[in-house]
Amino acid sequence: MSDDSDIRRRRPRRRSDEPQRANPWWLRSALALFFLTAAAAIWTTNAWLTERFSENTRVRAELRLALYTGNLISELQRTAVVPLLLARDPALIGSLNNNEFSTTSARLIAAQKEIGAASIRLLDASGRTVGSTDRYQIGTNQVTAPYYVEALRSRDTVFTVYNHGSGAYEFTYSRAVISDGRTLGVIVVGTDLTRLERSWSGISDAVAVTDSEGQIILATEPRWRGLTLPEALSVRSAPSAIQRAFQVTADWTNNPADAYVQGRAVMQNEARVPFRGWRMISFTTYESIRERVNAVLALEIMGFAVLLAAAFYLLSRRARMQSEAYMRESADLRELNLRLTSEIAARERAQKELRVAEQTVQQSSKLAALGEMSAGVSHELNQPLAAMKTYLAGARLLLQRGRSEEALSSFQRIDDLIERMGAITRQLKSYARKGGEAVEPVDLRKAVSSALTMMEPQLRNGTIRVTRAVPREAVTVLADRIRLEQVIINLLRNAVDAVKDRRDARIDITVQAGAHAYVSVRDNGPGVSDLEKLFEPFWTTKKPGEGTGLGLAISSTIVADFGGRLTAHNETEGGAVFSVELPLHRPGETQQPLAAE
Repeated sequence: MSDDSDIRRRRPRRRSDEPQRANPWWLRSALALFFLTAAAAIWTTNAWLTERFSENTRVRAELRLALYTGNLISELQRTAVVPLLLARDPALIGSLNNNEFSTTSARLIAAQKEIGAASIRLLDASGRTVGSTDRYQIGTNQVTAPYYVEALRSRDTVFTVYNHGSGAYEFTYSRAVISDGRTLGVIVVGTDLTRLERSWSGISDAVAVTDSEGQIILATEPRWRGLTLPEALSVRSAPSAIQRAFQVTADWTNNPADAYVQGRAVMQNEARVPFRGWRMISFTTYESIRERVNAVLALEIMGFAVLLAAAFYLLSRRARMQSEAYMRESADLRELNLRLTSEIAARERAQKELRVAEQTVQQSSKLAALGEMSAGVSHELNQPLAAMKTYLAGARLLLQRGRSEEALSSFQRIDDLIERMGAITRQLKSYARKGGEAVEPVDLRKAVSSALTMMEPQLRNGTIRVTRAVPREAVTVLADRIRLEQVIINLLRNAVDAVKDRRDARIDITVQAGAHAYVSVRDNGPGVSDLEKLFEPFWTTKKPGEGTGLGLAISSTIVADFGGRLTAHNETEGGAVFSVELPLHRPGETQQPLAAE
């Protein structure tokens, strides 16, 4: 008490003539207005520049689409006239008429170099390849190929898109070779559109061409071929957490994205290709837009930062004056802090020592109870040992007489007795172990059953009638099982001592669950003479040497640690009732300790 008053006396006080340290209202308002103005200017600049640069990027993307479309049409038209010329070549017609193809492939290779086609093949009337710029194709039968079938059906040049099934498309022009009204074969010319794909991928972010059915037949992304546009856009690699964070950060500054390609927001543009209902779609990222906008924003932010730095420089002079005043008080505050720290450390050490002493007293009380129960436990172990000796002697005689089945039955009884002895020793070892401070869900019914098992020798030696009333459902509380069993055993020991001189000795144990969990131990003894001193340490009604007066005090402390309370009262018809009230454990709800009365 004297230390606290001394600390309060030494606490530094503000002098009435000391200048006020709080910033004036106009300064705080000016700073707030400055930040609001800067934020509004940056936001407006970002929106305006983003819209302007996005429109410029969209116009450039549309111009590129027009150029790509023209290149595609030019390539298709350039290749379209080749089958007509080759179908009228007298040398090829003569080879088909005479079935002489020794120089056909060389002639086709020469034509390929002049024209720049991807491939040229000559098929006879049966669909067999008799000449080709790819010598590995010679001899193969293409009777079911679309370009062969369609060419025979039509007298004109036929364009065919052939999907090989591996995402690769073949674009061919084919025409029937006719002489004297007779179909001799089919000339097939392939066009190299993949060359255009490679040129697109070097300039644009992504480009795709769809046919009249909406299926992608050309694309700078190989995985897209053969899919529809929505299916292609859904093909995305799983982004990492950093990529997702970057994507969210980048997207909020842009206009709403048209689509996402490889996890990046893109601008989508579409143009019609005047060929068989084809359409061309391009995707352009916002990275170039963002770079240009960020460059302007960086300059703007730098300007605001220079203005703010100048303002802070002016304010720093005032802050230095205030810091000098703070430093004058810091020495007294440090001294006060050191004294408070040392006092807190001393109190924490005292609390730790008190906690250790309480645990030692609780363990001593528990071991004392074990000592009292040792005689009964010895009796419990002697009975199975004597029975085992009898069963062993009987089993020996049965084995000597060849009655092995009955001997096995004796061995089974011996095994049951050993299991019973093991259960008794395990219970004793578990009870003798020191309880910790960690709590866990405990079923009150099992705790009562375990306590009764420990007290069974003492209850069996006397003529005490024990009744137990427990519900069918589990009654769960948060507690340390060993310490909770210690409380119940202490109450049972007191009840046994209270009724030891009565002929109709009776102990009733009840477990109930309502708003809280309850365990009550009732006896028909003489009752408690002084209820007010009942839970005080070292107060006891027993004779000297029969009790320490710590059992109920320790039990009350343990129950309080679990957020409950231990109470006692005398029944009107005689006897005492001890009640343990604990909060019920409901998973998902915060445990609230019971209010002390």
